[in-house]
Amino acid sequence: MGIVILLIMAAGVAAMLSRKLPTAFALVLLAVVIAFVSGAPLTGDSSVLDTVLQEGAPALAATMIAILLGSWLGKLLHETGIAGTLVRKIVEFGGDRPVVVALGVLAVSTLVGTVTGSAPAAMLAGIIGIPAMIAVGIPKVTAAGTILMGIAAGMPFELPVWQFFSSALELPVPTVRGFMLKLFPFALLAAVLFVLVETRRKGVEHAWALRSVADKPQRPSRREQLGDAPWYALLTPVVPLVLALGFETAIIPSLLAGILYALVTTTRPREMNKRLLRTLYAGFEVAAAPIALFVAIGILLAAVKLPGSVDALEPLVKAVSPQNPLLFVLVFTLLVPLCLYRGPLNVYGLGAGIAGVLIAAGVYPAVAVLGLTTSYNQVFGVADPTSTQTVWAAQYAGVTPQQVMARTLPYVWFVALGGFGVTAALYL
Repeated sequence: MGIVILLIMAAGVAAMLSRKLPTAFALVLLAVVIAFVSGAPLTGDSSVLDTVLQEGAPALAATMIAILLGSWLGKLLHETGIAGTLVRKIVEFGGDRPVVVALGVLAVSTLVGTVTGSAPAAMLAGIIGIPAMIAVGIPKVTAAGTILMGIAAGMPFELPVWQFFSSALELPVPTVRGFMLKLFPFALLAAVLFVLVETRRKGVEHAWALRSVADKPQRPSRREQLGDAPWYALLTPVVPLVLALGFETAIIPSLLAGILYALVTTTRPREMNKRLLRTLYAGFEVAAAPIALFVAIGILLAAVKLPGSVDALEPLVKAVSPQNPLLFVLVFTLLVPLCLYRGPLNVYGLGAGIAGVLIAAGVYPAVAVLGLTTSYNQVFGVADPTSTQTVWAAQYAGVTPQQVMARTLPYVWFVALGGFGVTAALYL
């Protein structure tokens, strides 16, 4: 029976890779089929309708709310000009020094990455940052990669990500936060190395020699016409972090505090209501796709945790899962490419189900599975040519996502290796 379930999972991966089915739909279909194959009844305890669909769909509700609030805050950063001001100030400071400009944009991308992820984060930092880097001679692939590496460096501090791993792996938020703090130095080092090595390895390309979207005249936004955001408003991305890290405030109140701070420091009182509603509705549009995905992931997690699924998969998973710490690091490092192209180790796809099996079957402690999934997530967030932020950054810079993957993959592979090493040393 375990082999049948694995074959069903493989069919699901094939459907997602071939784009026959959207990822969310494929995961729900997988969950229902796995539940039936594992012997789950239609209704009642541990059933398809009552357990997998009814209980699974809202299982990650806290994550969905955090994603919505992060998207709302991201929209505020854009509309109020906070993100654009941060990038412009960095570019002005860097002048015509390519490495300084790139490191400055990297720093802003990291800060933005702590607030929201995916394409919105790339756009917040990249709309101004990518043309500015290209204009001072940074190659287009390096410019796109700098934005993505910066967002990934901020990802260990992205509060919605904490909430996702906390809910999906049933771990307390402090445990997730503790591992993320250990992962951050690897992500930051890789990002800085990327900028320093790639800007020197490829040399300077003069802007007049490039044909990219950066060469097209950009219509100034209303915020740019009105001027920069106030200096104290630029602290907005730090507010949720200070509350969550320094005062151990819960994730949702921390994000709400960031939203309120952005509003109060940039908006006249008579305009607050309109701006709040406008950016909230825009945040819903951004958050709709990931929320649908998290509904599907919750359903899949419920299916793979059914007693029948665990009993069927436990012997197989235990047989192929390395227990020796050195072998653990070696095997999972070699498997890094399987988290690309929506592969089976992508945590925002079938990887979530595999993580659930590893925990439910007692193969690894939940915190070790946290180490695996977060390390793979660092790779997916930068180098996967199907991820929205990679596609946007590459296209905006005038290159292909595959070019960005080839250039960034060695660096994020190093981040994953560091995460696996910490996991093996501390939790195995």
